[in-house]
Amino acid sequence: MGQTALAGGSSSSTPTPQALYPDLSCPEGLEELLSAPPPDLGTQRRHGWNPKDCSENIEVKERGLYFERRPVAQSTDGARGKRGYSRGLHAWEISWPPEQRGTHAVVGVATALAPLQADHYAALLGSNSESWGWDIGRRKLYHQSKGPGAPQYPTGTQGEQLEVPERLLVVLDMEEGTLGYAIGGTYLGPAFRGLKGRTLYPAVSAVWGQCQVHIRYLGERRAEPHSLLHLSRLCVRHTLGDTRLGQVSALPLPPAMKRYLLYQ
Repeated sequence: MGQTALAGGSSSSTPTPQALYPDLSCPEGLEELLSAPPPDLGTQRRHGWNPKDCSENIEVKERGLYFERRPVAQSTDGARGKRGYSRGLHAWEISWPPEQRGTHAVVGVATALAPLQADHYAALLGSNSESWGWDIGRRKLYHQSKGPGAPQYPTGTQGEQLEVPERLLVVLDMEEGTLGYAIGGTYLGPAFRGLKGRTLYPAVSAVWGQCQVHIRYLGERRAEPHSLLHLSRLCVRHTLGDTRLGQVSALPLPPAMKRYLLYQ
């Protein structure tokens, strides 16, 4: 069944989307991508962290599913994903416990040329023209930035009070050239624009000793027309809602149609 439902509403722990960002429209195809079954473990590993493309202070484990940073003082260390993306809509989940983030915990994307180690504590990801990152502690956006004057994300007074949970979604739309994030089922809007024409890899930079950062690739959607049958499935799933998809088996439908609705 589906992976992560995106909502435009709010909960008691999440500010309303309207207060978070002025442009909250999800990239076209994102809800469809997240409603599909997650990729198998082999695919997730092929899109996981690259043990040959990370700081020497980082150890990639479980064949790319997560990494652990060694406790080295006065060093900022980064890792890049195995696959770079130049087309399509891609989404992946980053799991990073809040108590393991320290002063600079940055999540985003990078080209193959972005540096992955610095001999001081810094927001390494986003510090030059080859990377783009969101500091999930300070809630600041970095690109060609050294920190001061970096824009807040999400914007607005309530965004200043936002606490980023352990799991967050990274949404890279190479058809539109945007990078955005989602937390708690709410898309926060585009954080960066103008990314078309590049090849970008999932990336993070960290300073906390022995922190563990997991990555879970959720899939890709290419910009192409869909069949009427597929669009009808999306309509039915949307009408049922995430909480009632488990009741599809009780519908008066042929077994083949039930399986189709559940992506089986």
